[in-house]
Amino acid sequence: MAKIDKSQYTKTEWKIIREKRRQEKRVNALIESSNPNEKIAFVIGNGTSRKPINLEDLHSIGKTYACNAVYRTFSPDYLIAVDVKMILEINKAGYQHKNAVWTNPNKSYAKIQNLNYFQPSKGWSSGPTALWLASEHSYDKIYILGFDFRGLNEGKMFNNIYADTANYKKSTDSATFFGNWMRQTTNVIKSNPDIEYVRVIAPDNYCPEELNKFDNLKTITVEDFKEIFNIL
Repeated sequence: MAKIDKSQYTKTEWKIIREKRRQEKRVNALIESSNPNEKIAFVIGNGTSRKPINLEDLHSIGKTYACNAVYRTFSPDYLIAVDVKMILEINKAGYQHKNAVWTNPNKSYAKIQNLNYFQPSKGWSSGPTALWLASEHSYDKIYILGFDFRGLNEGKMFNNIYADTANYKKSTDSATFFGNWMRQTTNVIKSNPDIEYVRVIAPDNYCPEELNKFDNLKTITVEDFKEIFNIL
């Protein structure tokens, strides 16, 4: 990467250029370190940052672990849902009879057929549980999509692709507290130092300090992600 004379730019301009170059280095490092034999998985949350990514493109690259209402338009290799209303919706659609659905034991749906249960129950939210399950399957690298944590509109409004649909809050509702999600996510990353995690975010997404401290976690943008895998 060619050296740039920063004296030609204002402090604000140079800060933007410097961050862009650092991001390019991170992406190039990921591409260069890629091994065609490495085991890759994608853990898919439902934050709005993942909207530009066509999830169907991921099937040919690695295993997919996704959450809740994603089944309405996409069939992951593993669907994780721990909310009672969502499990009842999934059952009404009959999705679990032809696809793998994982959840915690619950008397509200104990009689439903063809569900897979975590034993013992994790007691976690769906996203971090999906990340834990993927990590248990010993991948070399796990890409994390749609784990936005923070709400929209400067953290004030509900952030979810399925807002305003059945079993979800309205887009005008206040943001959901993400403290538990954060704690559970960091628990997984800390417990698996040999796995490389890559969080994929929108350029203006929240980058919490709790995640930035891990050596086995990198952060890239959605556009970087699409470039790495040559996704249109």
